[in-house]
Amino acid sequence: MKNNRLPLLALCLIMAACTPPKEVDIKADSYQVVKPIVKDMAYSDEYVAEIQSVKYAEVRNKAKGYLEKIYVDEGQAVKEGQPLFSLNLLESQKELQKADAAYKSAVADVKVSEVELKNVKLLVEKNIVSATELDVIKAKTDALRADAEEALVHKEQAALQLSFAHIKAPYQGIINRIPNKAGSLLAEGDMLTSISDNREVFAYFNLSETDYLNTVGNQSQRPKSVGLKLANQTLYDHEGKIEMIESEFDHATGNIAFRARFPNPDGILKHGANGKVIVNKQLKEALLIPQKSTFEIQDKLYVFVVKPDGVLEQRHVTPKMRFPDFYAVESGLSKDEKILFEGVANVKDGIKIEALEVDLAAAMSVSAQDQAKL
Repeated sequence: MKNNRLPLLALCLIMAACTPPKEVDIKADSYQVVKPIVKDMAYSDEYVAEIQSVKYAEVRNKAKGYLEKIYVDEGQAVKEGQPLFSLNLLESQKELQKADAAYKSAVADVKVSEVELKNVKLLVEKNIVSATELDVIKAKTDALRADAEEALVHKEQAALQLSFAHIKAPYQGIINRIPNKAGSLLAEGDMLTSISDNREVFAYFNLSETDYLNTVGNQSQRPKSVGLKLANQTLYDHEGKIEMIESEFDHATGNIAFRARFPNPDGILKHGANGKVIVNKQLKEALLIPQKSTFEIQDKLYVFVVKPDGVLEQRHVTPKMRFPDFYAVESGLSKDEKILFEGVANVKDGIKIEALEVDLAAAMSVSAQDQAKL
């Protein structure tokens, strides 16, 4: 009896070994997927700027002499025509006196010659002297008149030179540093001070050729106003306007210069200061994807594209611009494709997921609120 059980047990074991195992259903993990957003995005670029007064002039003396008197102080506001300095021009005074004497002498000679001319005319009319003598005296009188005119010019030049002793403000502005003190001997052309009219200022900044075309290439997108960031990184209270673009690019740098005008009612901006001009721009119909949906491999940006069957495809995308929380994609993705929203570190290329499509705008809004709570 025992011998009959052994073959039966062996048969059962063989049949059990040949029976295929039951299939186990493995469910794919669920992940949120989103489609890119297409919308216009506002952004701004900053350009290093040099600030200059709308009016700025160096005040220099036009004649050699001693600085006799200073009527203003450094940092003082002055009006147009207000006296600034006076020079002691002794040589110019002597030259004016000499030129005046020479002019008076020349005028006297002319008068004497004119009397002689009158007398000779009478003698000619009475046939006492010949007409040749009349021609001679006429020529002499004309020469003396020319000498008188030349003497008058010398006198006016000497008077002009002497007028340089009194230096006045060319326009309303602020006096800057005065390097020379009273009593200093000045050569012609020495700098006495400079004067700035800071009620308005210019901000000069440079754009590359690409930025230039992006900024002014489309008439509808040209910036109507610009901002200014000061050296302490604070924003200036007043907006400026671009009013000049140079006519050619600098071959050495490849840049072209812009000039913006800013009001300066409080006098905060000074000639020679530095800042950054902020140019507001707009990216039309930008294809936006969340930064959290991307990852980098060797400085290249990737996303996981979700195929219709739920399989993930690792794909390289080229970003055009980076915004807070978003990338604007230039190539590698279309607006109708779906990408993995979160969890790119937990998946790999080729696996299958259960895709739960969510609205990107709503999802990013909720995410921002959660971050604010933290």
